[in-house]
Amino acid sequence: MPHKENPSANVVGRRMRARREALGWSQEMVGVLIGIDESSSRARISRYELGVHEPPVSTARLIAHALQAPLAYLYCEDDAVADLLQALHQLSADQRVKRAKQLRDALG
Repeated sequence: MPHKENPSANVVGRRMRARREALGWSQEMVGVLIGIDESSSRARISRYELGVHEPPVSTARLIAHALQAPLAYLYCEDDAVADLLQALHQLSADQRVKRAKQLRDALG
């Protein structure tokens, strides 16, 4: 039976890989950070990144936290919006609220 690709898994996997590589981390490191046994962490993260398996939301939340990204970043299909989410996430909570309000006001 042929494998059907899950579009959201492809987005999640692509975002995971991009963020992980931006941090200079290995798949094994990410897996260990979220509590996967070291012996299987690389293979499991690889399957998520390739879209072979989609992580459950609870696992995706752990991955996002480990990658210092908001959960929405992993699921966002629009690259520009994903970059904006990541940029906002890196701000302090007060700055994030202020900048989000400024952006909303500017967009009308």
